[in-house]
Amino acid sequence: MVQDGLWERIEPLLPVVERCFRYPGRRRIDDRRVLCGIQFVLYTGIAWRHLPQEFGFGSGMSCWRRLRDWNEAGVSQRLHELLRAELRSAGMLHFSRAAVGTSHVRALIRALKGGPATGRSPVDRGKTGSRHHVIVEAHGIPLAVTLTGGNRNDVTQLIPLIQAVPPIHGRCGQLLRRPRRLYADRGYGHDVHRDRVRRLEIISIIARRGTGHGSGLGIHRWGVEGALALLYWFRRLRSRWEIRDDIHQAFVTLGCAIICWRRLKTSL
Repeated sequence: MVQDGLWERIEPLLPVVERCFRYPGRRRIDDRRVLCGIQFVLYTGIAWRHLPQEFGFGSGMSCWRRLRDWNEAGVSQRLHELLRAELRSAGMLHFSRAAVGTSHVRALIRALKGGPATGRSPVDRGKTGSRHHVIVEAHGIPLAVTLTGGNRNDVTQLIPLIQAVPPIHGRCGQLLRRPRRLYADRGYGHDVHRDRVRRLEIISIIARRGTGHGSGLGIHRWGVEGALALLYWFRRLRSRWEIRDDIHQAFVTLGCAIICWRRLKTSL
């Protein structure tokens, strides 16, 4: 079930669909019940066609269409932005530092071979899949997640990932736009990209290639590893099942919003 506090934040963001007066057709399933079905698929990883009808969520196809329409309306993205602003108001969002990280997920259906945002991974025996690129703040709260093919190099997404973080509201005064320091592992260790990070007025602390493990970055990069672990607690995100990359991105953004909501509940 969708918790009351989370539903109070989601409901105003949902697009209003007026029922046709002359040819009304079948009555639409309640949005909250459909959202419960979407969350059930996100948590369990079950296929849409196997969504239990006895739970009253509606058919899997109805939930899929509603997720598609809500994603096109930007519901998940706006919910994530709203929760980030509330976390900042509660003093739980810290931009003193940020960390970036990447994880590869396999594409497990044949129709995805060569599909959008997929590629053969060089670190997973050439298996076709996608990459999740995550940036988190000092305490591991996800700020943005991008999706690319499994063959994309981590460092190519460093600047787009920083730019994917929108200005964060929540307090009077200047909006939060950029962290002060950015931590990353050796996969991002290119001087060209270090210079680009500096031009954004961010101090880059990126491990040099050839340095051994235990260099001290783990003290600050634990947040991004923890955020990836929390994202993969949602079974639907452990593998790439969606042919459409926008549907998978909608699931990822919804998962980030739920993580932010769980953090926010501790201050309420």
